[in-house]
Amino acid sequence: MRIRALAAGCAALAVVTLPATPGAAAVTVGAGSSTSVAVPATAGTPSAAPGPAASAPTAVPCPKAVAPKVVRSPKPTPPPPVPEHRVVGGDALATPGLIVPPGVAAPPEVTATSWLVADLDTGEVLGGCGPHEYATPASVQKLLLAATMLPKLDPAQVVTVTREDLDIAPGSSAVGLLPGGRYRVETLWLGLLLQSGNEAANALARLGGGTAGLAGGVRAMNEQARSLGAWQTHAVTPSGLDAPGQFTSAYDLALIARVCFADPVFRRYALTERTRIPAQKALRGRGFEIQNENELVYRYPGALGGKTGFTDYARHTYVGAAERDGRRLVVTLLGAEPRPKRGWEQGTALLDWGFALPRQASVGRLVEPGESDVEPSPAVSADAAPPAGAASARPAGTASTASGPGAGMFVALAVGALAITLAVLAARRSPPPRHMDDLGA
Repeated sequence: MRIRALAAGCAALAVVTLPATPGAAAVTVGAGSSTSVAVPATAGTPSAAPGPAASAPTAVPCPKAVAPKVVRSPKPTPPPPVPEHRVVGGDALATPGLIVPPGVAAPPEVTATSWLVADLDTGEVLGGCGPHEYATPASVQKLLLAATMLPKLDPAQVVTVTREDLDIAPGSSAVGLLPGGRYRVETLWLGLLLQSGNEAANALARLGGGTAGLAGGVRAMNEQARSLGAWQTHAVTPSGLDAPGQFTSAYDLALIARVCFADPVFRRYALTERTRIPAQKALRGRGFEIQNENELVYRYPGALGGKTGFTDYARHTYVGAAERDGRRLVVTLLGAEPRPKRGWEQGTALLDWGFALPRQASVGRLVEPGESDVEPSPAVSADAAPPAGAASARPAGTASTASGPGAGMFVALAVGALAITLAVLAARRSPPPRHMDDLGA
């Protein structure tokens, strides 16, 4: 009896203390699709809530073109994912893989690590690949600057460029503005959107930042991103030059681009093929002409314009929009390589795919400005790394992936110990059992 009681107590202790095997969550691919493929959970996956076992599908791989191998610096570490941010626009968008409407033709193969196609007018998302995955923006970040500052700045105002405005990375894209030069704000916008001028970005952010200058401009950009529901976007530089903690997503870029293309002034700037930067006679600087670097403007019927980008970290990034048969679509892509197709060519291939889909096709939608009330993540700010040895913060209600014992483990140990104690006491109250040899067998 005593042995049985001890064995029962130990079994109870083992049962309550053994960690549950985490289950994998189901992923729905495509609006209305219910295809699922079960996969085993990986280490570190949060434990599922008690309930019936559910199958868990893998993410559908995105069609990938083979890109040449390149040597690059390590990418900055993105902030921890926030589940509430990944479902902005629809639950189906919370996938690192492909999401398209059921029954449609497969999208073209591209080298971009993430992309999205959406309708500028209805806001319907036609498809995407990892639409809420963090990525570095490069110069497509200038669209957030435009969405923030275009309504604030008078295009006819004449402003003076400072030496601080020209504080940009050596060899990075610039218009050729002169310190002390006087230019119309409209000229700065054209230099920003046609030539991706980083000094123009600094000047515009400084002007729009008021008394706080450039820092105030960047702060306003982040406030604008939050108001649009672009919770995965955080600006550190107004130009998109790489900086720690600076990220965006394909979905967020579509939200930002939608605001830009709703502005007729932006559309005029984005479709400008060439313009002239005026001479600065007081500085003995000659005038010169600049051209639009976005090949979509020249080569794609119905083009509305967009923005190119490139840095070592971000690789090639792209935003482009076009109109066909009264339908306006936008494409955003991040982390692309220029071969076998350049960024804008990958964009046009995805636009062609989007225009071929039925108008009612949808896997989600672009939220309206001010609609999303998701609070910022309580996780460590993307601006700074956590102190050495500090545990990573996580949203309330999520399971810890730490390997150490938690409160649940200690409760289980206490319950098991109590069970053993009660069993031993019960065994002491009853006479000891006799074995077969005690009976004289």
